[in-house]
Amino acid sequence: MMLLQISIPPELPDILKRFTKAAILTQPLDVLQWSAAYFTALSKGDPLPVKQRLEMPVATQKTDTGLTPGLLKVLHKQLSSNKEISKEDLEQKWKGLCLPLEQLDTLLSLGNFSTNIAWMQFFALGCSALGGTIISALKYACEILTENEEGGAAMIPFETFVGLYTYLAHLDGEISQEQRDRFLSNLKETAERQGGIVQPANFMDVTFPEM
Repeated sequence: MMLLQISIPPELPDILKRFTKAAILTQPLDVLQWSAAYFTALSKGDPLPVKQRLEMPVATQKTDTGLTPGLLKVLHKQLSSNKEISKEDLEQKWKGLCLPLEQLDTLLSLGNFSTNIAWMQFFALGCSALGGTIISALKYACEILTENEEGGAAMIPFETFVGLYTYLAHLDGEISQEQRDRFLSNLKETAERQGGIVQPANFMDVTFPEM
């Protein structure tokens, strides 16, 4: 009786090593669900549902099962290539990260989104879920979107900041147009001196009504 020889692809150990490291960094609530999302993305050449580093739960959360800065950064990496995304695609990526659907439904309801979703608007709402106030939401946005290495200043283009701030201020409804214009005008002067970028130190001392 002939014994069948099983051929193991030489790249398999490296794939499993990267998968194990990704699982440790991301620490998914449901390993099987996350693993399916991981290997699906890997097979398609899409951005992987993997955090860049371990992180502590956000202090404002009652549990550690909801959205975190690291997970929002993963979603941004996966979905930001298009200005508009489908609700179906967002739900798929959300489930792949084992995030609670109740939180997604809340954010979709707050933004009054339908089938097509403007990604940066949803991203802004995700930041507000992390921070609770407009200012803290904008700080998270800077930290997530910055292209600087970890430990460097969290900088983003002024125009990106304007879009996020304008959307959140509009949803808040308690900041007058005059307040918005004055705030952005003052910040623009600072941004121009910094080469068109904004960082948290430029706006953290401003107080607005809570979201």
